Amino acid sequence: MLTGNQFHLGIDVGGTFTDAVLIRGETGRIETAKVPSTPADPAAGFMEALSRVLEKGAVGPGSISHLVHGTTVATNSLIEGRTPRTAFVTTEGFGDMLEIARQVRPSLYDVHFQKLRPLVPRDLCYEVPERLDAAGDVLRPLDEDAVRGISRVLAERGVRSVAVCLLHSYANPVHETRVAEILREGDPDLLISLSSRVCPEFREYFRASTCVINACIIPVVARYLAGIEEGLGRVGVEAELLVMQSNGGVLTAEQAASKPVFMVESGPAAGVVSANFIAGQLGRADLISFDMGGTTAKAGLIRDGRPRVTKEYEVGAQAQPGQGMTRAAGYPIRTPVIDLVEVGAGGGSLAWVDPGGVLRVGPRSAGADPGPICYGKGGTEPTITDANLVLGRLNPDFFLGGEMELDAAAAAAGIRERCADPLGLDVVEAANGIIEIANATMINALRLVTVRRGYDPRELAMVAFGGAGPLHASRLCMEMQIPALVIPPSPGTASALGLLVTDLRHEFSHTRVMPADAPDVGRIRSLFERMEDEGRRTLERGGVAPEAMEFRRGIEMRYAGQSSEVAVSCPAERVDVPALADAVRSFHVAHERAYGHGYPDEPVELVNFTVTAIGRIPRPRLQRIGSNGTSVSDARRGTRRVFFADAAGFVEAGIYDRALLRAGHAVIGPAIIEEVDSTTLVHAGYRAAVDEFGNLLIAAGARA
Repeated sequence: MLTGNQFHLGIDVGGTFTDAVLIRGETGRIETAKVPSTPADPAAGFMEALSRVLEKGAVGPGSISHLVHGTTVATNSLIEGRTPRTAFVTTEGFGDMLEIARQVRPSLYDVHFQKLRPLVPRDLCYEVPERLDAAGDVLRPLDEDAVRGISRVLAERGVRSVAVCLLHSYANPVHETRVAEILREGDPDLLISLSSRVCPEFREYFRASTCVINACIIPVVARYLAGIEEGLGRVGVEAELLVMQSNGGVLTAEQAASKPVFMVESGPAAGVVSANFIAGQLGRADLISFDMGGTTAKAGLIRDGRPRVTKEYEVGAQAQPGQGMTRAAGYPIRTPVIDLVEVGAGGGSLAWVDPGGVLRVGPRSAGADPGPICYGKGGTEPTITDANLVLGRLNPDFFLGGEMELDAAAAAAGIRERCADPLGLDVVEAANGIIEIANATMINALRLVTVRRGYDPRELAMVAFGGAGPLHASRLCMEMQIPALVIPPSPGTASALGLLVTDLRHEFSHTRVMPADAPDVGRIRSLFERMEDEGRRTLERGGVAPEAMEFRRGIEMRYAGQSSEVAVSCPAERVDVPALADAVRSFHVAHERAYGHGYPDEPVELVNFTVTAIGRIPRPRLQRIGSNGTSVSDARRGTRRVFFADAAGFVEAGIYDRALLRAGHAVIGPAIIEEVDSTTLVHAGYRAAVDEFGNLLIAAGARA
């Protein structure tokens, strides 16, 4: 248990900024730090954020007892093609698997579409004689001499990592295990990923793709995490490094280095966890998480206090998870990931005029280097941040608490040159157009995670965060008729807070197709028990006590003849025919909600069985801000002319210092609430009330 003067530290490396959150275990006092990311060496930004937050909190590195890290290094290495030479070993006759991929395309009538090149070139794909059937029985023994020959070739070609995916290895890993043993005999330092361990599910291409991605990023992630741990040791931090996973849980750095495919969406997942934690304090279990940072905006759905998790996920030119949204434009990954819709509409997203004379926003971003024009670091293309500055929504003298001065004149000149003049508009019209287009993109993302999933946004709350999120969230809620908006304290670093309010989590799955009306109950019990035993051993290696362990069972089902599954939970206390019948009824309901139709009279198949092993980690207490008897007028800095689209022009808006707002205060719009890492826009007719934790509760009318 973390007590006394011990500290929790979360550091989230994003595409534009690196955020740190430090929480004192005894009091819940929070310190935050935000520094520009260092894309050339992400570890440098990590260490700078660490140094900055420890200095602000006057805390020695030896006082850190709980350290969690979220990072995009795995995703970036894939998108940018910075992966080391990797080989692929598969069953004889399947060497073209990665080249063939799928017979689907993201845009049916796009004759110019080109698939992403395989992560492993064809000349590094090797076939080995062997064959199992779908039940895992050996039809053809493994040709071990052929494997030894492959081992010699790998050594000659300087391959350091290899993915092994043999047909039907999910049913019986015996041949994959033997291949690994032989390859290690030839090169003990060879990094080997086995599909039977990374993703033991059927559908060979998806399993192979997941395994190949893991193999490609193992050297990158292992080197990165080793560098982080070395830096931590150098400055005296002794706490074990934990890493955020795509599913919203954490795992040790050692485990992350061996299965990095599970942390591809590490950073975005932390934001959803944070939103869920914040909403939970307010007694809300159904909500939308909205995270708008410098590069992208991300929307996620939380129901009954649990983020939605999916396995339909791709990474490529731009990550795009989400059930029913697979675009077939990237590399598929079959690991659990929090269901997010991600769009290229961050504060640094570029505004441009296409050849047809249409104003566009995103998906390209100015990133951290050079950043928006107003940063004065050499940027020449206007961004959403530049537009917000021109519209008076940002204070040029108080960006990052005054650490960075913004150049409003340069932002206006850039918008005029690149957008306004080509379109025959004035600068303000062009800037407002940039904001409206960005908002439309984000509204579409919100519709995809709510209406497209069968949920009414009018019945949900929104938790908005990220450096740019509070500037846009009120307008998005107006358009979507979302009745309640929550802006947490320090929204620009809220994702880093999410790193500290989650648990150790490990996912296990196994494919065994059987009819739901004639289930093999004994086999199902055996599968669950075996996966739970493996989960228990994994948690024990992470130092989790038995009383802190929890196991959640699930089954992925489909109607007979379908090619995709829907996941439902299964009671952990028993596995019998009535319990499975209840799970099937839940499947019909879930299918109808997801797709708009269900067929209770049609035969159902049980396909994949899953276990989530959870190791509970004590959560830090958050500090209550209380009320000191001051008036909201004491937090008012004056007024500024701010452009509001719903008012069709500039209006005089009150400017408030959020650091001076206390519990019970209320700000009436139109208003701007400024803080170190973000700015909140409150529209006319809306009220922002401050609760006991310092959250802004924004709603229409006289009451929040």
